[in-house]
Amino acid sequence: MQNVSKQQQAKWLVIYHIIVAILAIISSVLAILMMVDFKVGVTGKIIFQGLLAFFAIDYVVRLIFTKNRKWFLINNAFDLLGILPMHPAFSLFRLARILRMVRTHHIFWKLGISGKWTRDLHRFTYDTGFIYLFTISVVIICVSAWLFSIVEHQTLSQSLWWALTTATTVGYGDDSPRTAWGKLIASVLMIGGVGFIGLLTSTITDFFTDRTGQEDAQQQQNEALTKQIEQLTREVSLLSKKVDKMHK
Repeated sequence: MQNVSKQQQAKWLVIYHIIVAILAIISSVLAILMMVDFKVGVTGKIIFQGLLAFFAIDYVVRLIFTKNRKWFLINNAFDLLGILPMHPAFSLFRLARILRMVRTHHIFWKLGISGKWTRDLHRFTYDTGFIYLFTISVVIICVSAWLFSIVEHQTLSQSLWWALTTATTVGYGDDSPRTAWGKLIASVLMIGGVGFIGLLTSTITDFFTDRTGQEDAQQQQNEALTKQIEQLTREVSLLSKKVDKMHK
């Protein structure tokens, strides 16, 4: 009886994840259409806001019932970013739910395509700390943009653009703080944001550098092993010839 109950729960979990994945795709399509100024109409905007509410409720409910909230906050950082109402682009982070569904139900393994690249992806995302640095960087940029929009009386979209250009040290100069509070926010963003983005960049560089070094070391080991096999093959061949001569 208990096994039947677990099977039913697993079945409903799969169905729920499929529904969430479909809704994530729909919300992402709507977000892209809105960002390219496509006329989605009132109905499209209502659907988009409804999806935002759905994913926000889903996140809060899972946060309440989870046993380890610290683990939840770290491993569901993209879900949190996906419910930020600052800009439609943030809804694209909801596509991470598809990746989580694939990982939870071991779809790659079931399809027989799991291998070295999936392990490398996991190592790059979690073992290097990339996911944590990326989340912190995005949070700093979003909070700075939100505060900047308040003190400088600008839209969230324009403030987000300013925060991105400032944090990445691009600095087009098309927008700059004019109030004392705005300059203070910009100073914090330049110190904290640039620092974390620098760490993020160095993490990516170190990962691929280490990977290249490991591949070179593996290639050298393979070449050394090949030479040893060739040497052993020659010695075996000589021994065989000597044995043949002795029998003759």
